[in-house]
Amino acid sequence: MGQITRRGLTVAAVGALAATVTTGSTAAYGREEARGSGGQLRRQFRGMWLASVANRDWPSKPGLTAAEQRAELLAFLDTAVERRLNAVVFQVRPTADALWPSRYEPWAEYLTGVQGRDPGWDPLGTAVREAHRRGLELHAWFNPYRVANHTDPTRLAPTHPARLHPEWVVPYGGKLYYNPGLPEVRRFVQDAMLDAVARYDVDAVHWDDYFYPYPVAGQVFDDDAAYERHGAGFPDRAAWRRDNIDRLVRETAARIKRLDRRVRFGISPFAVWRNQATDPLGSDTRAGVQTYDDLYADTRKWVREAWIDYIVPQVYWNIGFAAADYAKLVPWWAEAVRGTGVDLYIGEALYKAGDPAQPAPWQDPAELSRHLTFDRDYPQVRGNVYFSAKEVAADRNGAMARVVADHYPYRVRPPR
Repeated sequence: MGQITRRGLTVAAVGALAATVTTGSTAAYGREEARGSGGQLRRQFRGMWLASVANRDWPSKPGLTAAEQRAELLAFLDTAVERRLNAVVFQVRPTADALWPSRYEPWAEYLTGVQGRDPGWDPLGTAVREAHRRGLELHAWFNPYRVANHTDPTRLAPTHPARLHPEWVVPYGGKLYYNPGLPEVRRFVQDAMLDAVARYDVDAVHWDDYFYPYPVAGQVFDDDAAYERHGAGFPDRAAWRRDNIDRLVRETAARIKRLDRRVRFGISPFAVWRNQATDPLGSDTRAGVQTYDDLYADTRKWVREAWIDYIVPQVYWNIGFAAADYAKLVPWWAEAVRGTGVDLYIGEALYKAGDPAQPAPWQDPAELSRHLTFDRDYPQVRGNVYFSAKEVAADRNGAMARVVADHYPYRVRPPR
């Protein structure tokens, strides 16, 4: 949000892994996997998020030796192969820090327990190399603006840019954030993220759902000074904030392509752009958060303008959920991407499967499989991504095994 549950590949699937093709890396796929019944190449994105923030998935705890960390990382990559996935979305900048020797930011504290301490190896470099050896794409997952999951700047590494530039930072909701309204911040976070793109053979840059922070009752995100300085010409603060995030997306997209046109750019937002009651163009939902209004993230615009290569809305609800029905959101997103050239993958809440705190549908191991069956009716849906790696491995109630058995009879290549 362990002990790895391993499912043996069938004899047919093992045989199918004999042939070799190239996906931007060397990968093994069988002839029947590469082509559909009509002879056309059949591609599908099958990904999992591998989260490092707060040691959610990896490493299992801070302070492991380099060898222990590496072994855990490779075990997750092996799990992805066993589940017949083809991409890992690896969180390499969880809190304005880095899982590589960054020129801009300190080493992440989740490695050693001390922010800025060298772990003695290069997790991102290893992940890229070992993922490609296994025929997996490696998407580097960055969080643009989150600085810390606390509000004490003195707990940051002494050389942390947020300590050197305290005017860049806004405390809010018990956390520290870079201020998206400052052009110098926007430039810096791009430089910090793209350092990894320039130095490693990553297949994509990936962002999640954090732009302006999720609303916290009774608290105000204090960007008054930035708005006074930079907000002229906008009808209101909300429009200015949306423009700040639009600029981040548009500028990052252009810079990625200048570095390497093969590197894709994808975003996995909260799945509700706007409710229909707020905007006739919105989805038939009654969500308490709308990305356009609350996170100042105009996700539909990014798709319509084709600033991004793929989008992974986090449709983290079951089929029939009243406020935000999976069966209503997937068609909405399919229509949103239609004709844009932007690939649509659906984010799946594997972490809810078998969780006793979740509603009854999530206790049924077939719920997620039904999602993929539903998606088949929408050709715009080109794959699914599972949150997250720990659950892909442990598979609490067999939901992931059911998805593999029902929908992933053999490995396929991701869309390109």
